[in-house]
Amino acid sequence: MLNKMKKIINTSDKDFDSQFNELLNIDRNISENVEEVVRNIVQNVKSKGDSSLVEYTNKFDKNSLSASEMLVSEEEIDNLIKDLPTKLVKAIDLAYSRIESYHKKQIPSDLSYKDEIGARLGYIWNPISSVGIYVPGGTASYPSTVLMNAIPAKVAGVEDITMVSPSTDSKMNPSILYAARKIGINRIYRIGGAQAISALAFGTETIKPVDKIVGPGNIYVSEAKRQVFGDVGIDMFAGPSEIVIIADKENDPEIIASDLIAQAEHDVSSQSILITDDTSLADKVISSVDDQISSLSRKDIASKSWNNNGAIIIVSGIEESIKLANRLAPEHLELAVKDANNYIKEVKNAGAIFIGNNTPEAIGDYIAGPSHVLPTSKSARFSSGLSVYDFIKKTSVIECSEESLNKIGESAIEIAVNEGLDGHARSIEYRLSKK
Repeated sequence: MLNKMKKIINTSDKDFDSQFNELLNIDRNISENVEEVVRNIVQNVKSKGDSSLVEYTNKFDKNSLSASEMLVSEEEIDNLIKDLPTKLVKAIDLAYSRIESYHKKQIPSDLSYKDEIGARLGYIWNPISSVGIYVPGGTASYPSTVLMNAIPAKVAGVEDITMVSPSTDSKMNPSILYAARKIGINRIYRIGGAQAISALAFGTETIKPVDKIVGPGNIYVSEAKRQVFGDVGIDMFAGPSEIVIIADKENDPEIIASDLIAQAEHDVSSQSILITDDTSLADKVISSVDDQISSLSRKDIASKSWNNNGAIIIVSGIEESIKLANRLAPEHLELAVKDANNYIKEVKNAGAIFIGNNTPEAIGDYIAGPSHVLPTSKSARFSSGLSVYDFIKKTSVIECSEESLNKIGESAIEIAVNEGLDGHARSIEYRLSKK
């Protein structure tokens, strides 16, 4: 792990490769042996239903709920959201409209065409029937989580959306309830943890099973999603959050520092990295980070994140910066450089790109439009952020006429015979012989 002496590393250093690989391979996951604990919870809820779900909910969330009290009633929602500050309501409404507008542009069209032999080929798109949205509770209970996970599902055409969110002493966060109602989520349960994931995956007497589960959670929630994957779909195996900022000398060090800190305050496992060709900027950013962290309400979290996982890399130029960023494959990438748009095509691995000096990553967290659910832990090398496509399925369509089957059937038979699948060959041969 990088220590304070290695907070700044330089590509000109003789040992840069080893230092960079150390940074690249930091294990930011909390090392807890949760697999067996989660397996027991998942299996108990699967086999015992409501009784086990209620038991775990009351134990872990300090509640005293019955099965009938898990559902948040419409009356309760009415009472809790009526006193929300007007400014907050308007902000959520604006975020909703922007996120919805962006995702509506992702809706794909069906395809149908006849090829050169007369066969009709194509595909049709259909939404997933039911989705479960997990929304963390407590200090991590945010309306943005609801908006960014549920709106793409709603736009995709998912008709049945269940939201689960843990509550302490049965109290729900009014802002997440308002966001859920705005979207039109069908039902909300005050449950969380691995037990909620199991209930969504397999169903209980009270909770209907869903086809896919999305949304962030702690290590127990993540492990539960891993264990139920296959019985249901999940969005991704998400790790700790991260940002890489590429900045030139034209930047204000206080602003760059604030962007690094914004990521660091998420979690002690978060990672914030600055890549710059300006040593003076690097030194000023270091100083500003230390100054700004001291005034944060989450200063302990941000400080641990920055000290343990943060770094600044000095490079020779922008091109080298982007090469390193592609190796890091970050969840968030800020291009705070002159003529930033000229470099977009060179970025191959990033969950989202934030262009120019006026586009902080935080604007993407709340209101820009794209979902803030993005690939982490270098998985941007092979995956994308949450979108409408995560809530729809593509089904192939094939239709052969007598003529087109005659033209390609013999070749299909040849391949089937080669593979030793006589039944496959015969199903085609019978059709050809009867014509």
